[in-house]
Amino acid sequence: AVYPHISPARRSLGLRRQHGRGAPARRTSATPVVCCSGSLPVASQSSQSTMTGANPVTVAGTERSSEWSGDAIRRRFLDFYAARGHKILPSSSLVPDDPTVFLTIAGMLQFKPIFLGKEPRRVPCATTSQKCIRTNDIENVGRTSRHQTFFEMLGNFSFGDYFKKDAIKWAWELTTKEYGLPPERLWISVFEDDDEAFSIWLNEVGVPKERIKRMGEDDNFWTSGATGPCGPCSEMYYDFHPERGSLNADLNDDSRFIEFYNLVFMQYNKNDDGSLEPLKQKNIDTGMGLERMARILQNVPNNYETDLIFPIMEKAASMALVSYSKADNAMRTNLKVIGDHMRAVVYLISDGVIPSNIGRGYVVRRLIRRVVRTGRLIGMRGDGHENSEGAFLPSLAETVISLSSEIDPDVESRRKSILGELQREELRFVQTLGRGEKLLDELLDEALGSAGDIGDKPCLSGKDVFLLYDTYGFPIEITAEIASERGVTIDMKGFDIEMENQRKQSQAAHNVIKLSVGNETEIIKSIPDTEFLGYESLFATAVVKGILINGNPVENVSEGTDVEILLDRTPFYAESGGQVGDNGFLYVYGEEGGKQNAVIEIKDVQKSLGNIFVHKGTIKQGSVEVGKKIDAAVDGKLRQGAKAHHTATHLLQSALKSVIGSETSQAGSLVAFDRLRFDFSFHRPLTEKELLEIESLVNQWISDATHLETNVMALQDAKNAGATAMFGEKYGEQVRVVEVPGVSMELCGGTHVSNTAEIRGFKIISEQGIASGVRRIEAVAGDAFVEYVCSRDNYMRHLCSSLKVKAEDVNSRVETIVEELRTARNEASSLRSKIAVLKAASLASKAVLVEPHNVR
Repeated sequence: AVYPHISPARRSLGLRRQHGRGAPARRTSATPVVCCSGSLPVASQSSQSTMTGANPVTVAGTERSSEWSGDAIRRRFLDFYAARGHKILPSSSLVPDDPTVFLTIAGMLQFKPIFLGKEPRRVPCATTSQKCIRTNDIENVGRTSRHQTFFEMLGNFSFGDYFKKDAIKWAWELTTKEYGLPPERLWISVFEDDDEAFSIWLNEVGVPKERIKRMGEDDNFWTSGATGPCGPCSEMYYDFHPERGSLNADLNDDSRFIEFYNLVFMQYNKNDDGSLEPLKQKNIDTGMGLERMARILQNVPNNYETDLIFPIMEKAASMALVSYSKADNAMRTNLKVIGDHMRAVVYLISDGVIPSNIGRGYVVRRLIRRVVRTGRLIGMRGDGHENSEGAFLPSLAETVISLSSEIDPDVESRRKSILGELQREELRFVQTLGRGEKLLDELLDEALGSAGDIGDKPCLSGKDVFLLYDTYGFPIEITAEIASERGVTIDMKGFDIEMENQRKQSQAAHNVIKLSVGNETEIIKSIPDTEFLGYESLFATAVVKGILINGNPVENVSEGTDVEILLDRTPFYAESGGQVGDNGFLYVYGEEGGKQNAVIEIKDVQKSLGNIFVHKGTIKQGSVEVGKKIDAAVDGKLRQGAKAHHTATHLLQSALKSVIGSETSQAGSLVAFDRLRFDFSFHRPLTEKELLEIESLVNQWISDATHLETNVMALQDAKNAGATAMFGEKYGEQVRVVEVPGVSMELCGGTHVSNTAEIRGFKIISEQGIASGVRRIEAVAGDAFVEYVCSRDNYMRHLCSSLKVKAEDVNSRVETIVEELRTARNEASSLRSKIAVLKAASLASKAVLVEPHNVR
């Protein structure tokens, strides 16, 4: 329906005035439907000039076909490098195993410890297709031909194996032979001082000198930060307009060139003073944007119109009842925003990032809200299945999921939770839009009022406009139009300042990969990885390989000092996979097993520098020095508590999947000596019945006295067998699989009981929400379970004694007392009212009439 009293701006968001609240407007069934064509589009010349300034070109052998689908381009890249000795490795999660990085923003991130020398290389060279997220240029999405929040980075990596010459030759061979790009359309950039790379491109590859550009440090020298590994890079560009010639060609001209392949030659270490020293192990780190290569090979004017993104845009267009091929530039921009952002949110949610107001969750929430407000702006309503009040994000997500099999096969298995999360978030945000409209009305009233007082023209502040935009999802154009209808201008300069501040904060927080080489690297050169013996024994003899005080190495240390001890072997478990580090003691003896010289109490054990165990504790007696033999003893009682709680955690996850659905997934965990904490994705509180059913299942499995089976196998074999990966863990090619036959199978490096009967019992203490879409269960098992039950039994005994009833009668007795108390309070309240009336009557009877006074 069309409401004549509603402005076009309000109608575009589906909002209407109704007692100060927003409500969605409905489309009549008579609205004509204009469907998109089934084929991928070639944009009109006018739209290309606006978006890219480049006309489409026909590359020999690159007509749009299945040969050059996005999936085919990805596969050809990986196979090309696999044939040259590279190991194909899977994409890592968008949630990086790196506290210095907010989201996975580059293909090299999973290899950072290897580049730093903190972990040994598992293979000499590797190739990947990595999912990536970058939000620092979010405002450019849809407005340029190449900016995206979600993208895939194809990469080949060498860890001290091959270097510059092979990297350059293979990049050229891949590009010109495998993908068939015409050599005359390819340009190269090199660092201005990198004569070696220049010579390889010129003399060995044969690129004409005029198409090799030397560029400065800002463009062609890669650094990870103030210090650390760095080196020159060389980039490959595709030329859309070779007819313009080589004179004064500018590789930064987006209307002519697109950079599609970057080769980083990691050959230096940058010191604190800025000086560069050659690395002993020179590495290669490359990145090819899949969407950019697809744009070139599929002969389309921008990344969005490739088969990687366009099907999502086409779905959005059909739901908005518009045709992409006939749409103007503004409509196309909106559809591109939807196509890009939908990919980002689906893969983020699949990787366990739930919408919230903090951290990564805020990134997802912001992207979702941009899609919702953009979709409503272009007329999208309903779920696409005849429910005009439903959410449209799930329908768009279905298209994203259908395209995901070659990118991340796990997305399909998480379909139900992804769709449910998107539906809930959209419907919540539609309510927020209504509240935003109410706030906008109040702000406009305030602006009009304050302007009238001082005689100025009414203006909405930049901060208020940004608040409406960022928190309530109001596009700036809508705010400006509604304000204009009321005679109010908006402070665009102030709005731009707020936007720039947010952009800088986002860029600073999200898009820097920190690689630093400090004291730790010097230490690691002389200390091997720690051999862990704790699966088989709680005792071991070891040698002190290093002693640290406040992170600095020392040779010896005396009584009363807090220290970090590095051993060659240890029975102590180091914190990982949610399980806390062991406690215990280190004993230092004299020569040939003589008198005890020192005792070190260990209160924590952490992993550092790859796989070196750091035993943190205090010298309780004597002194210790590097090179001494010690006896290491783990506190067996505490270890047993950790084992019981860790295995109980596995049983709890299986019970949750059985009771509330297999789509729930782990979002975090803590395995302590005296309790466990398990975070999981779910959209509502669990009912009392569900909690009891979960408890009952876990206790049944405990009483079954099932022997656990532990095996080490290839990662892919474990996944094929159905093993579940633990949240936040990073796995090598060989993994440890812990199985409770018939109940649970998980990849896990933690310590576990040998038989479920050792857990003794399991009790849920609490269940609560900790973030939007994330719940937390706290529970006890083992000795902690017995202590908890005994403690509660003691409380019950005291309660029964006080109430003078049996345990089974406590509830009814308490209900009686509560009812008696409620009745007594009501009677007291009634009496107080009667007393007040009597007091008032008494005072009134004593009132004296006084002569009235004239008041001037």
